[in-house]
Amino acid sequence: MTDATVVSLARDAVLTILLVAGPALLIGMLVGLLVSIFQATTQIQEQTLTFIPKIVAVLVSIVIFGPWMIRHLVDFADRLLANLPSFIM
Repeated sequence: MTDATVVSLARDAVLTILLVAGPALLIGMLVGLLVSIFQATTQIQEQTLTFIPKIVAVLVSIVIFGPWMIRHLVDFADRLLANLPSFIM
């Protein structure tokens, strides 16, 4: 396995991770921002108020984007396993 192969494999792995985790993280961040704005405007400083909306939003985003995430992960695994013999040499 050459250096270029390792770098290419690592780049594909990181890109897959970012694509799969991105929607849930982005939605969680947006919900956290909205809850923070709500807390600042109403001066409610309850720490547990931020967790429940974020958890629900991330769970809903995983349900919505789940098939797309699984498809990307399966495609990456297929490419990885299809090229496995070339990694050995």
